[in-house]
Amino acid sequence: MPDNSLLALFIVGLLGGGHCAGMCGGIVAALSLQGAQGKASVTLHLAYNAGRIASYVLAGLLVGAVGYVAGNLLPLQRGLYAFASLMLVALGFYLLGATQALAIVEKGGQTIWAKIQPFTGRFLPVRGVTQALPLGFLWGWLPCGLVYSALTTALASASAWDGALLMLAFGLGTLPNLLLAGLLLSRFRRFAQARTTRVISGLLVLGYGLYGLANLWRA
Repeated sequence: MPDNSLLALFIVGLLGGGHCAGMCGGIVAALSLQGAQGKASVTLHLAYNAGRIASYVLAGLLVGAVGYVAGNLLPLQRGLYAFASLMLVALGFYLLGATQALAIVEKGGQTIWAKIQPFTGRFLPVRGVTQALPLGFLWGWLPCGLVYSALTTALASASAWDGALLMLAFGLGTLPNLLLAGLLLSRFRRFAQARTTRVISGLLVLGYGLYGLANLWRA
């Protein structure tokens, strides 16, 4: 795994987290309206996000293991790395509003989500950590182009351990956005949806994807 991959995915999660806030806006709003105040509210949001990040780590572990199986074939490994970089490029353009390609990818995950979503109702309304934690774990499988882009990097790592670490870094990057979205919902939503925020996020993610392709070309 390249030395800068963990930091890069953390930054991708941090800068693209406004998209995550939009995808999860409904559920974090529900958490905010449960009636918990102060420390209790913060605890619910932390538990929800811990579950969400745990789902990312598990997904990273699984796709990293798949990448490991393919990693013995150098041409295929290079192809996975190229695919991961291209997905980040696509994500950058998506955040810039230049393409809806990742929206098509998100629709592809709806089949799995349709099987998972009914289980989320078992943990609503959220009255404590025992509901918030598993709810977050289930909600982490919501189809999301940002998550899928990060998962391609985990896949290209060709290691279950590295894949899990990469997705942990990505999940931690999204944490400030989701916490702010939950605790300062209306104000943060305006910031996350601001054109300037999306342009800066899109350009930086696009730049990292192009950097990955350039490294592959020089290799």
